[in-house]
Amino acid sequence: MKKADTTIYFDSKRPKKNGRCSVKIKVTYNRKRKYYATGIDLIPKDLEIEERGEFEKIFFPKKGERLSDQQKDIKRKVEYLQRKAVRVIDILKVFSFDAFESEFLDERNTADSVSFAFDKYIANLKLESRIGTAVSYNCAKNSISTFKKDLTFAEVTPTFLKKYENWMLINENSVTTVGIYLRSLRAIYNLQNIDKSIYPFGNGKNKYSIPTSKNTKKALTVDEIASIYNYEAVPQSNREMAKDYWLFLYLCNGMNVKDFCLLKWQDIEDDMLSYKRAKTERSQKESKRISVALKPETLDIIKKWGQPSINKDAHIFPHLRAKMNAEQQRATYQQLTKLINKYMKQVVSDIGIDKNVTTYFARHSFATVLKRSGAKIEMISELLGHSNVSVTESYLDSFENDQIQKETDVLTAGFKKAN
Repeated sequence: MKKADTTIYFDSKRPKKNGRCSVKIKVTYNRKRKYYATGIDLIPKDLEIEERGEFEKIFFPKKGERLSDQQKDIKRKVEYLQRKAVRVIDILKVFSFDAFESEFLDERNTADSVSFAFDKYIANLKLESRIGTAVSYNCAKNSISTFKKDLTFAEVTPTFLKKYENWMLINENSVTTVGIYLRSLRAIYNLQNIDKSIYPFGNGKNKYSIPTSKNTKKALTVDEIASIYNYEAVPQSNREMAKDYWLFLYLCNGMNVKDFCLLKWQDIEDDMLSYKRAKTERSQKESKRISVALKPETLDIIKKWGQPSINKDAHIFPHLRAKMNAEQQRATYQQLTKLINKYMKQVVSDIGIDKNVTTYFARHSFATVLKRSGAKIEMISELLGHSNVSVTESYLDSFENDQIQKETDVLTAGFKKAN
């Protein structure tokens, strides 16, 4: 049985009112031809070449001729759609144009749709109760859809990604936000069955590299932490609770608020606390338990704010309730984080620390204080629950100026004697 054939076709004989001509996918079967739009329209002035040679130059450049970024993007998209047409033809046991259109157009409306792929992934995240991650991906989807409605994966090219980055920055979004959204898009893209030859991300030639912001260090000195510990707040006040909770996070390997709320009495044995980070429990094949050495100060905080229970499966701190769903739990983590940050701002203001101390400072401070004490980065990485040492290094703050002065005194140690 004769097989259908497909080629790329430039419809120069039927220009639109604006002078543009459509690039289409032409399918031929038993001498019958049908044309399917790619969504790309070209005019000679776009590429500054002769009308009759425009299409040929994009797809069949002369030897030694380099294509522009615009030409490369057009070529990637059209060839991508042609490969999809070939794949649909291959899977049809009996070819008919109706059957081809049903498969090809359906794939273009769903599998090619970036928004559709985002929605599908977000739905799976919610089923796994990964609400925070789902919210983050939804924000990325909405931002990308605002920039380009009905975006298809074929349109995700290095040029498109650079334009989106510029648009985000012009609209006063931070480099951090741009990076988060584009890493989400890259993760969604990686889940698709797309030809690697048109993969747009990377550091090589004709690839797009996702920007990374300079890590803003968020660590306190030992003296600053000591002043927080010695700060006297009104007993049982929100300010005292925020101070104690922040110190608990710091002393427990820079624990985050979600893991703090999830702690159970069964996680404590003698003078050690052992728990799994909720953040990495699904992302790592064998999620390691983090070991925390419980100091007398840590135990005092548990005694003051914990809820005693003979049930080892009960939570240590009284913030999560039975039958809470994932959304309610996430709201609890967020509300408690806001409360701690709000009252810690008042505490450090009273002390005279000119830093916007948040719960995240506890994690950076834990890592940095250990580094400054001479602890090996490998051990700090283990205590933080990081997947590798390079992640840990991004947490570590620079040494204090007075320590730099002390360590570099050797450079001038003999000057006075010489004089």
